[in-house]
Amino acid sequence: METEGKLCLADVFVSISDPRQAGKVRHDLVELLVVAVNAVLVGAYTFVEIELWAKEKLDWLRGYLRLKAGIPSHDTFGRLFGLIDPTQFEAAFRRWVGSILPTLGADAVVAIDGKSSRRTGKLNATPLHLVSAFAAGAGLVLGQRATAAKSNEKTTIPELLATLALEGCIVTFDAMGTQTNIAQAIRNRGAHYVLALRDNQPSLADSLRDLFARFKAAPDRTPHAMSETVEKDHGRIETRRCYAFDQLACLHKPERWHDLNSFAVIESQREIKGRTTLAQRYYLSSLAPDADRLLRAIRAHWSIENRLHWCMDVVFADDQMRARTGHAAHNLAVLKHITLNLIRLDPTPRKGGIKARRLIAATSDSYRAQLLGLT
Repeated sequence: METEGKLCLADVFVSISDPRQAGKVRHDLVELLVVAVNAVLVGAYTFVEIELWAKEKLDWLRGYLRLKAGIPSHDTFGRLFGLIDPTQFEAAFRRWVGSILPTLGADAVVAIDGKSSRRTGKLNATPLHLVSAFAAGAGLVLGQRATAAKSNEKTTIPELLATLALEGCIVTFDAMGTQTNIAQAIRNRGAHYVLALRDNQPSLADSLRDLFARFKAAPDRTPHAMSETVEKDHGRIETRRCYAFDQLACLHKPERWHDLNSFAVIESQREIKGRTTLAQRYYLSSLAPDADRLLRAIRAHWSIENRLHWCMDVVFADDQMRARTGHAAHNLAVLKHITLNLIRLDPTPRKGGIKARRLIAATSDSYRAQLLGLT
């Protein structure tokens, strides 16, 4: 599975250790992982569906894989995915992404956020919660990390950041990631940060609100930059104004935030059926107080909700996933990220989005081979 010097999936999967007892292995690990990617690509959601599809397409699969012992049962797939070290699977995923997206370029926005697979939790245990890094411009998942038991995103985010190449990028977070150690970690990776500020930092948030209230009362007295966008869609008119400031001395303990250079307020005015609402959101950033640049980065952050989390739920039925054995849920989630990236890498414009492309892949051997880099 190799195209134009890029790492093929089979070569990447070689780096994953086989957790099974050597004397009892009948099916090659790499081949089973490639079969699973194919099955998820065409619409399989469970290990039973992976087995059923693979057996129907055995002749086609043998055009690229040996599969000496044929296709294993769904129980074998389930046990295997439950045993594979998810840390190794994630590392293999990042290595593959690095080969298809070697550099992100200056000012590329990397949005980081978490999502839970609601039905993967056992009795008295929390469900799988993955923190993912998403390249907003490219629409690709760069990496992911599961939160540990009895932990949260605050401890997982620095671990994920340490695995990513972020030089020159702009990393964005919602309020959960607005922590001083996370700001430091981002700057240590050579990237800039834009962090949403809410009541998880109450004193800092209050000082910013007070400053903005004084600014609105007398705008000409406070140096600032402003950028505005207007969007009209589905009967709604939304005007967004970004006000950027560098009066850091007005904030509560600004020295705690590594390389803090600006803060911004996004004022959103929505008009729906004659009713107007106004909302304000606050941000800290290591960027200069450039309102245009900050507004673009903040808007780009929401792509992780619309183009990743929404796709995982609606297209890949992530919230309905019931895999609970060992690491199965975690490894299946990574497999879905691989599939999403494969589809997004298709350069041919097609109507119908990701769901339609999976349908075409299910019915067209040539299109499926094209997505997987077999042709």
